[in-house]
Amino acid sequence: MRFVFVSTQVYFANQMRIGIEAQRIFRQKKHGMDIVILEILRQLQQINTPHEYFAYAQPYKDVDTLHSTKNVRVKLSGPALYPIWEQYILPREIKKDKIDLLHCTSNTAPISTNVPLVVTIHDIIYLEKQTGNNGVFYQKLGGIYRRWNVPQIAKKASMIVTVSDYERNRIIEKLNLPEEKVRTVYNACGNHFGDEYSAEELQDFRKRMNLPERFVLFLGNTDPKKNLPNVIRTLGLLYERKQLDFTLVITDFKIEHLLPLLKEQNNEHLLKYIMLIGYVVNQELPKLYKLAQLFLYPSLRESFGIPILEAMQCGTPLITSNTSAMPEIAGNGTALVDPTQPEEIAEKIVRLLNDTDMRTKVIAYGLQRVKLFSWKQTAEQIVNIYNEILNI
Repeated sequence: MRFVFVSTQVYFANQMRIGIEAQRIFRQKKHGMDIVILEILRQLQQINTPHEYFAYAQPYKDVDTLHSTKNVRVKLSGPALYPIWEQYILPREIKKDKIDLLHCTSNTAPISTNVPLVVTIHDIIYLEKQTGNNGVFYQKLGGIYRRWNVPQIAKKASMIVTVSDYERNRIIEKLNLPEEKVRTVYNACGNHFGDEYSAEELQDFRKRMNLPERFVLFLGNTDPKKNLPNVIRTLGLLYERKQLDFTLVITDFKIEHLLPLLKEQNNEHLLKYIMLIGYVVNQELPKLYKLAQLFLYPSLRESFGIPILEAMQCGTPLITSNTSAMPEIAGNGTALVDPTQPEEIAEKIVRLLNDTDMRTKVIAYGLQRVKLFSWKQTAEQIVNIYNEILNI
C-alpha cells in the first residue's frame, strides 16, 4: 500500500493497483480455470470499483477474448512454459507496474513476490495420492509443479480463495491452514447459456456438427476424474439389456485414447454408439446442451463443476455424482448417482430418458437452482476480499 497524507488520503486509499494472473485466457481451447477468470475480468470491467486492474496473460491466438478498458488493462508477456512465466516473468511485470496486490487465479503463484497475495486454489486433487500421478504427460508435469508450489504459496498468501465449501474443508485439512484464511467464492455460468434459439438455429447446428437425433452428452477429456471408464461400463450394461437406444456424444476426446479403453474392457462393439466431436467453443456449448436428451456428469471428484450449472441453465436434465462438491452445487433436486457404480448410473439414465414426470421435475429444479449463482456476485465477493486485505 502507498503511504499518503491527510488531504489525499481517501483518494489513494481507495484506488489501488491490483494485478490479476490470467495467463491462459487467450488460448483457443479454454477450460474451467480459464473460463472462471475470463468471466470475472469481464465483470470487473462493468461493476463500480475504484481499483485499477492489470490482467497479465500470455499471447495465445484467441486475441479477441478480452480487450483493455478504462479500469482493466490487459498486459501480454511471454511466451514461456507456464512455471517459467509465473516464477520469473510475472514478478518482473508486477514490479514494473507497481502493483499493490496480486491475485493468482490458477492454483499456483510466484514464490518471490513481496506484495500481498491472493491465490485461488480451485482444487487440491494433485495432492491426493489416488489421482496425483494419473493423466497424460502435461497433466503429470502440472501435478509435479503444483505439488511443489501450492504448500509453499498457501502459507505465504494473505488469503486463499476456493470454489466450494467441500474444497475449502479439504484445503484447510490437507494444508493445515487456519479456517479464516480460506474463503469460499462460488463460480457461475455464462449468461449465454440462457439464450433462446429457434428450432431452425438448433437444427442448423445439428447438421453442422453431424449430431444424431437422440444423444446423451458427455464432456470428455483425459483427466481420470472425469470417469470415462465407468461411463463406458455403463454403456456396456445398457447394451446387454437392449436399452442402449442413444448415441453417447463426447467432446474434446481423441479416438487414440478411446480405443485402448474399449479394448481393455472388451467393449469394442460399443464404438458404433459413441461419437467424438472434438472441442466445442464455449459460445456454442448451449446449443449442444439444448439438443441433448440428457447431460451425463458422473465425475469422481470435482471442486465445483461449472457444467452442472450450464446444463441447468439450458434446461437439460442432468445426472451427476453424489460425491465431493457436486451435491453442494447441484442440490438435492438433481439426479445424483454413485460414480463408481455403473449399475446405478445405467438405472438413472433409463429413468431420466423415459420418465416424463421425472424429467420435468429435474429440469424445473435446475432452472431455479442456477439462479443462485452469478458471475457478478462472484466478482463482487472477490473485490471485497481485495478491500479486506488492503484495509479499505
